[in-house]
Amino acid sequence: MEKIETNSGFWDKFFAGGAEFNRYSIISGVLLIVGCLGGLTVGFGAIDHTFQLILVVIPTMTTLSLLLALAPMKQILGVAALTIVIDVIIMIINFMS
Repeated sequence: MEKIETNSGFWDKFFAGGAEFNRYSIISGVLLIVGCLGGLTVGFGAIDHTFQLILVVIPTMTTLSLLLALAPMKQILGVAALTIVIDVIIMIINFMS
């Protein structure tokens, strides 16, 4: 019998199929990166602009809520990646102005 591989998503390839197996180590890394990056983004200028603050807080809190709820790793990693991209963009915007 031939084994059929059903894990063909980006995160399954990135973690070599072990994202769910290594759930708690990934959660601690995501918590550290998203929490610290969100705080730095707010501290470096998003606190002065309401729209930027909303753009930082909503995805960051969504990611942290998914971590707390032990959502599927596919959802956690997708929202975390989006949160990191938004935080970096807003940080760059604040550094440029």
